[in-house]
Amino acid sequence: MKRYVEKEVTDQLAYRRKMLQDWRGERLTGHQINLASIDLNLLVALEALLEYRNVTHAGQHIGRSQPAMSRALGRLRGMFNDDLLVRSSTGLIPTPQGEHLAQRLPSALRTIREMVTSRSVISKEWGRGATLAIPDHQALAVLPRLLPWLRERAPHLDTLACLPFDRAVRGLEQGDIDLAVGHIDVQLPGYFRRSLYTDRFACLLRHDHPALAQEWTIDNFATLRHAAISTDSPDHFGPIYDHLPNLREDRSPILFSSVLTAAVVASGTDLVLLVPRRVATQVSAMLPLRVVDPPLEPAPYKVMLIWHERCHHDPQHKWLRKEVAAALETGAD
Repeated sequence: MKRYVEKEVTDQLAYRRKMLQDWRGERLTGHQINLASIDLNLLVALEALLEYRNVTHAGQHIGRSQPAMSRALGRLRGMFNDDLLVRSSTGLIPTPQGEHLAQRLPSALRTIREMVTSRSVISKEWGRGATLAIPDHQALAVLPRLLPWLRERAPHLDTLACLPFDRAVRGLEQGDIDLAVGHIDVQLPGYFRRSLYTDRFACLLRHDHPALAQEWTIDNFATLRHAAISTDSPDHFGPIYDHLPNLREDRSPILFSSVLTAAVVASGTDLVLLVPRRVATQVSAMLPLRVVDPPLEPAPYKVMLIWHERCHHDPQHKWLRKEVAAALETGAD
């Protein structure tokens, strides 16, 4: 027993000398303490010792034996170059350094525990802005439903910046964009997508358009001059007109960057504008345009929620995806 105690004291002194040398060296060089040289499990033991002030009870609390806790206390004394806890008539009492650590250590360990523990995030905990990329035409259909929903579910949401859809892939990858809402016709590696709803295409024409007085056939439709929403995106996001049949190779559509600009022009000309029906409904409520089903059946317009794999397991991002999807799936056609 005497030999065991002497060895423990020797080990404690050696550990304390090493920690003191390292500390002095770091003070002289101005470097921060190298955490890799410290057993952070000792801080868990210290937290229990400072709380219970009894080696046996502290060991029971964290599942360690009394000898193991005694050795941990010895190493802690060497780490801090202080006794930390000393014997008194009532048991162990902390030194001034121990009292200081008793005030700071619980919050530090709580922060670490929260960092490594997955927790669900409720709306009031979302503490930063959300950036969405939404194509111009889809913003008309999406935002009137999405903004009131998020205002109710996440009143502390800082901002909702709706960026142009161009370069959405790059923005999602780099974290400049949180989510994209729109159509994508390819599955890109490293990206996830969730179907929100499927829309049909519809034509917008001015109320007194001459074509409305004629039979609405594919041949007549082919003779009309079409307006289309252009997309400069190289990422396959957001095409509208891209995959429509080539009705007349000599009549390319007139391209517009904004769906509202195209609709305003169509309301005063003989242009016909083909857009998803939800968008057509919104636009026709603002302008003297009539919504007509096309005489052909283009492929359905599938609206997706898209995000990068870097955010796939993030609790806050999961919450945001869930809320955006719930807002846009509610009342979907």
